[in-house]
Amino acid sequence: MPEHTPPGKGPLIGAGVALTVAIVVPLLVWTYAKADPELWGIPFFFWYQFLLVVGSVVLTSIAYRLVIGHERQRRLAEGRTNGEAR
Repeated sequence: MPEHTPPGKGPLIGAGVALTVAIVVPLLVWTYAKADPELWGIPFFFWYQFLLVVGSVVLTSIAYRLVIGHERQRRLAEGRTNGEAR
């Protein structure tokens, strides 16, 4: 059985950064509290918020995949399968 090295903290830090961006950017209301420019007659405020929702979903998905991959590597390094207890 080949020995696996434990994963570093990089993926967890990346997931934290992705989630921080997804949370902080919508809180910066002054960046999008305006009507211009319009996109197909829709004020900036509305279409920018829609983009924020889509962007947050993408960032949350990336964070999820990073954490799951890290967990999988950690379990391999410990020699456990998914169903085993600690």
